[in-house]
Amino acid sequence: MNGDNFLLSGELTDHGHRLVQRVYYEDTDFSGVVYHARYLHFLERGRTDYLRCLGCEQSVLLAADEEGLVFVVHRMEIDFKQPARMDDVLTITTTTEKAGGAKMVLNQQIRRGEALLIAAKVVIAVINKHGRPRRLPETIAEKFLGRQS
Repeated sequence: MNGDNFLLSGELTDHGHRLVQRVYYEDTDFSGVVYHARYLHFLERGRTDYLRCLGCEQSVLLAADEEGLVFVVHRMEIDFKQPARMDDVLTITTTTEKAGGAKMVLNQQIRRGEALLIAAKVVIAVINKHGRPRRLPETIAEKFLGRQS
C-alpha cells in the first residue's frame, strides 16, 4: 500500500485497526456538538478502512465469483459516553471479536485522546449479492482474526 493511501486508510495494529478523523462543522449540530447520527459515519469509515487495510476491497469481493460477497450491518449496540465537538481529533478503533460462519462481530471505540466517547458492538452479516446468507471464506476470516499469512 502506498504511503498516501496508508495515511488515508489508517493503520493495522496488533489488535485491529486505528483511524484518525477530525470533526468538521458538517458533523455537528447548532451547538457545535457532534450530532448523534454522525457517529455512525465515523464507525462506518473505521470498518471500511479496516477491510481496505486487510486487503479486502468490497468491490472486488462483490465481483469475485457468481455469488459475490457482501457485508451488511445486522445489529449495532452503541453506548454514548461523552460528546465530541467541532475540531476534535478522534481515533476510531476496530477489533474483531468473531469472524466465521455467516457473520462477524466487531468492537469499535471512538476516543478523543484517552477519553472514551463511543463504544459500539457491530454484528455484520455475510451475504451474497442476492441477499442470501453466505459463509465467510476462511482466508478472509483469518485476516480478521490476525492469522493472515
